[in-house]
Amino acid sequence: MKNLHFKDFFWNSDLTCTGGYDAIIQYLNDGKRTCKEVEDFMKARASIEEKYAKDLLGLSKKVCGHNEMNTLKRSLDVWKLQTEQVSLSHSHLAQSLKEEAKKLEEFREKQKEARKKTEQQMDALHKQKCSQFKKTMDSKKTYEQKCRDKEEADQNVNRNTSTNNTKNMEKLYSKAQQAKQNAEEADRLYQQNVAALAKIREEWLKEHTKACDVFEKQSVERINFVRNAVWTHLNQLSQQCVANDELYEEVRKSMEQCDIHEDIEHFINLRRTGDKPPAPIGYENFYSGQKSPSGAPPYHLAASNVRRGTLPDPTQSNDDDGVYSTVQDLDYSVIHY
Repeated sequence: MKNLHFKDFFWNSDLTCTGGYDAIIQYLNDGKRTCKEVEDFMKARASIEEKYAKDLLGLSKKVCGHNEMNTLKRSLDVWKLQTEQVSLSHSHLAQSLKEEAKKLEEFREKQKEARKKTEQQMDALHKQKCSQFKKTMDSKKTYEQKCRDKEEADQNVNRNTSTNNTKNMEKLYSKAQQAKQNAEEADRLYQQNVAALAKIREEWLKEHTKACDVFEKQSVERINFVRNAVWTHLNQLSQQCVANDELYEEVRKSMEQCDIHEDIEHFINLRRTGDKPPAPIGYENFYSGQKSPSGAPPYHLAASNVRRGTLPDPTQSNDDDGVYSTVQDLDYSVIHY
């Protein structure tokens, strides 16, 4: 398939029209805008990665599993450590993305400067071409008017040839001669302007063709550069995913070494308090001192191990100790100490 080129498809039938050239310039401006948008996109992604790296680093410093022990603690420590490594990895990615965005910015500025010289030259030619075209058209109108004036003067001479007014004929001849000179001068000026316009046109044709080649080359370079920049950008993100997975794999390997039974046994051996449960608390009769049928040992108060004796009989009188006394009133009693 034959390749299409700018220089073959951006001409106009009107010499003063710049529609084809303007279409190319608009395309280049749109391409420049695309470069800027891709550049800003990369910078924004770099900022996101930078913030993410900072947040991950802060997260890796948080307490996690501080009171855990043995294999699970080691796994959690590896998890935090690898989270910190992921943070550093994303920080490096952010820097790489900034560098790629910087390259795109430099490329865009380089193309801008390269375009400027060609555009200035073409703008000058367009102005010169339009100016000479207007000058040529004006000289053409003057030439045509002078030719009509000459024809009219010649016709006047021919119409008055048969008259005997010599003075009038001399005047008509003089006017016809002057009209002829004016027409010849207008013709000479018109041809001169046409030649000048043709020369400017040839120069413009050459420069327009060169400009089309320059602009097409720039467009090819721009598309290629942007495509490669995005490709590199995606490769960096893919490599980041691979790097993250490698770091996470270290955590998974550590988790594989986490032994549930070993951790349980470690805790038991480290913090064990005894292998016998407390005995049940039995019932003890306060008055009789009988033990509960369960045969459990009596519960002893820490304050005293002495059991009180049975209550004395109030009907027995003992003057020595005077514990109880009775009176005739059966409803009344006094305790002596």
